[in-house]
Amino acid sequence: MRDVFIGLDFGTDSVRAALITAEGEMIATAVQEYPRWKSGLYCNAAASQFRQHPQDYLEAMTAAVKAALAKAALDPARIAGIGVDTTGSTPCVVDADGAPLALRQGFQDNPNAMFVLWKDHTALAEADRINEVAHNWDGVDYTSYSGGMYSCEWFWSKLLYVLRYDRAVREAAAGFVELCDWITATLAGAPVRPSRCAAGHKALWHASWGGLPSDDFLRTVDPLLAGWRERLYQDTYTADLPVGMLTPAWAKQLGLPPGIAVAGGAIDCHVGAVGAGITPGQMVKVMGTSTCDVLVAPKIDRCVRGICGQVDGSVLPGMTGLEAGQSAFGDVYAWFRRFVSYGGDVDFARLTADAEQVQPGAVLALDWLNGRRSPDANPQATGAITGLNLATTPPMVFRALVEATAFGARAILERFREEGIAVNGIRAVGGIARKSPFVMQICADVLQAPLRVVRSEQACALGAAMFAAVASGFYPDTMTTMTKMNSGFDAVYEPRPDLAHDYDILYQRYQALGAALEM
Repeated sequence: MRDVFIGLDFGTDSVRAALITAEGEMIATAVQEYPRWKSGLYCNAAASQFRQHPQDYLEAMTAAVKAALAKAALDPARIAGIGVDTTGSTPCVVDADGAPLALRQGFQDNPNAMFVLWKDHTALAEADRINEVAHNWDGVDYTSYSGGMYSCEWFWSKLLYVLRYDRAVREAAAGFVELCDWITATLAGAPVRPSRCAAGHKALWHASWGGLPSDDFLRTVDPLLAGWRERLYQDTYTADLPVGMLTPAWAKQLGLPPGIAVAGGAIDCHVGAVGAGITPGQMVKVMGTSTCDVLVAPKIDRCVRGICGQVDGSVLPGMTGLEAGQSAFGDVYAWFRRFVSYGGDVDFARLTADAEQVQPGAVLALDWLNGRRSPDANPQATGAITGLNLATTPPMVFRALVEATAFGARAILERFREEGIAVNGIRAVGGIARKSPFVMQICADVLQAPLRVVRSEQACALGAAMFAAVASGFYPDTMTTMTKMNSGFDAVYEPRPDLAHDYDILYQRYQALGAALEM
């Protein structure tokens, strides 16, 4: 019986392959790092340039799938389908055959011919131009379903940057493809089936204006974008629909039976929300290097201000998916660890333990070390630490940074509620949620709400496997699949009532500090 599904989760540093049964049992997982990325190739943090080579994805995927199969000692004939999630927006220029330019002779070492990672901020000027035109021209405001602001992290900003600054790439470019769409098309040997969530949240696709922004709008932004609407796509597809079947070549490469279903690709946080069993009113927080806050709701007849997007069918078919998030979360803690360990190492466990003993608000910080994604995107926003004196210690500063990331999460929560979107519970997934009780407890205190940690360590891979189960026909729809394959919870962080007043005051100070720095 074919009752096992593969979830492929392409993260920032590595890809994870998970073998999951129709009952949600995690049989085996394997992780493979991207070798070129690990070596720091094609990146320049000082310029906010973060690029990934397509060969990294193919090599790591192959190794991870083979390793997971070896661990499971599983008859591959039981596998019925593959689901894929990736970071987003992570697009790449492709040739007429749909292959990333970096796989072609002459472009192998050109960062502009590679996938532009979600956290790449090289396209600041391009995003500014898109916003300027969208908010001031005589036509449709194409940012209205993206919170009223377009980000340098997203599709059109990155495309325009590459076209402006690399003539060779511009002349060879035939298309621009999100990572989640390229991986699924590659596995199925099929034309790209654009992901509804990637297109809607990152590329300004919306049914009300007939798909992507008009050519008039794009050529007004920059003549280099003229004709690109026609090069791309009109229709988009939800992740429960199959892209096609696994090709014989890739079946042989991965050690899998040919002809198994390949589900539509999607962005990792949306798929992770499905893995967490998202329902209306339940926010799912994907907490890692950054955060992504995901909600679903019945059809919404208005635009929600200052978030990353609202798109019908982007998370669950038949519902509106809403996304917000923080550009840096775990990255803030990683930065501080590097900062204090300069020239040596730091006992992070001790630092955390000492920070737990610090009183709230000993130091005040702002968490925008990689700009602000939500609410009200500002990629040029910067972080800050205030209230320092000669008695300030590293644990005080570390606690302030953790509190700052929690305040950033609260700003998102409050914006949804201000906009009339119900949030009745919060579910948490990701590495931070599972590994840092200290961070999770402060988040619960600041949000003044319980945080339920999803049991599965691989919620994104689980969600991808759920979509594979639907695409293969094993289950009839996504809601049924979530019921059958969900993992439940293994921890709940309750807010401490005695800290509510203090954190209310500190949150107002955090907001005031942010407003002052943006003046």
